[in-house]
Amino acid sequence: MRFTFLGTGTSGGVPMLGCSCEVCKSKDPHDKRWRSAALLETGSTRILIDAGPDIRMQLMPLEFKKPDAVLLTHIHYDHVGGIDDLRGFCSFGSLDIYANEHTAQGLRQTMPYCFASKLYPGVPLLNLHTIQPHHTFRVGDIDVTPVEVMHYKLPILGYRFGKLAYITDMKTIDAGELPYLEGVEMLVVNALRFEGDHMAHMLVDEAIAFSRRVGAKQTFFTHLTHQIGFHDDANRRLPDGFQFAYDGMEIEIK
Repeated sequence: MRFTFLGTGTSGGVPMLGCSCEVCKSKDPHDKRWRSAALLETGSTRILIDAGPDIRMQLMPLEFKKPDAVLLTHIHYDHVGGIDDLRGFCSFGSLDIYANEHTAQGLRQTMPYCFASKLYPGVPLLNLHTIQPHHTFRVGDIDVTPVEVMHYKLPILGYRFGKLAYITDMKTIDAGELPYLEGVEMLVVNALRFEGDHMAHMLVDEAIAFSRRVGAKQTFFTHLTHQIGFHDDANRRLPDGFQFAYDGMEIEIK
């Protein structure tokens, strides 16, 4: 499998609109971060994880190939705001969207034109599947297991794919969820910044501690703000086995 980071930024992206800090002015492409999204592929299957407001530009350089599934973590705009831009793939047929009940209901409210009895010509054709934590399903040749984490008080979904787990926007996790991450060797997880606190997102130290609870051999941090600092400098602050991901980074998973 090949895992591609399409975006590693938080809701404001990097650079942030109106910010003149040194990171936002950086010319290093590693310091440019679209909103968080990812792509998981095998030779026969393509899975898109989240579709935020940058998804059109994130997908434009890639092969025009319909995703076999779009997995949504939660309803917040920086994770679903670009679903309408996926309409081009509907030339191949409807898109299979997988989400928990809260996210599915949110999509019906925010995109009612996609779920009307009579669809306006050209709207995205969405086949919405409501999924539950721990209920594994198969997309092509990939097994997908949803895992529930807490984004402040909002239950959202992370996803496990064999030895790989992808979790974003997490602050806490119930101990009862940890058995579903047992055996994960490669972890992608959010780490907002180094200093301060945040009620809805883990900071770097919290993300490191969580990875060690899981027992992952390699951990990649995503959903990063400009406050993380310059990419190369920030990576030098991490212990072995941890690194900050960057937009366009690819990981091969055996």
